[in-house]
Amino acid sequence: MTEQAPSLINRRLRTPRTAAGAGIVFSILMIASLVLIRISVPENLNDSGDWLKDYAGRISLAIGLIPFAGIAFLWFLGVIRDRLGEFEDRFFSTVFFGSGLLFIGMTFVSGAVAASLLSFYALEPELLPQTPTYAFNRIFMFQIINVYGYRMAGVFMMSLGTIWVHTKTMPRILVFLTYGLALVQLFGLNLSLWFSLAFPSWVFVISVAILIFNFRQKKDQKQQAVNDEVVPAEKTLID
Repeated sequence: MTEQAPSLINRRLRTPRTAAGAGIVFSILMIASLVLIRISVPENLNDSGDWLKDYAGRISLAIGLIPFAGIAFLWFLGVIRDRLGEFEDRFFSTVFFGSGLLFIGMTFVSGAVAASLLSFYALEPELLPQTPTYAFNRIFMFQIINVYGYRMAGVFMMSLGTIWVHTKTMPRILVFLTYGLALVQLFGLNLSLWFSLAFPSWVFVISVAILIFNFRQKKDQKQQAVNDEVVPAEKTLID
């Protein structure tokens, strides 16, 4: 039994250091998707639906990026939890993990509704903009991602910033940045939908920071290993 214990411990999965790059992938894909949507779809919910005719291909590309961005975001969640390690607080971790899943879930739902709207438009291009279906789906997409989804992103950032304050696993300047952009996600979207870019931009900054920290940690470990080899060798020569 005692011989099996070390074996089981050694089999424990280790998070790849390159997994932090998933946050960068999410950021790039999400920013590209949001920009395509913002420059194509009017913010006015009472539009005539002309954007479907003019920018259907552009919107289809934006929707196609969302699933891959979501997959990368799940990896980013795993990297954040791995970095917290034994310092992870159950209460705040539940809030941050739950809000992150809600955000990506609402993003997927919004993308699915948009894709169904495009499919319906391909079948009835003249009829769709005049139907209640178009009005309902248009409002539903707006509400679920801009009113609820990105506010969940704000909660995600706020709870994670609080965890970092208590655990001191992130520099203070990144904590202040997190709180500031969290407030933008919670209240800024009432001023402009372009503020939705704040969340993926924040993920990009945090991911780059984690990659830098991992690189420094790996460098320090190598230096420590070299020092550990040099000291016994010097001791042998002295003896």
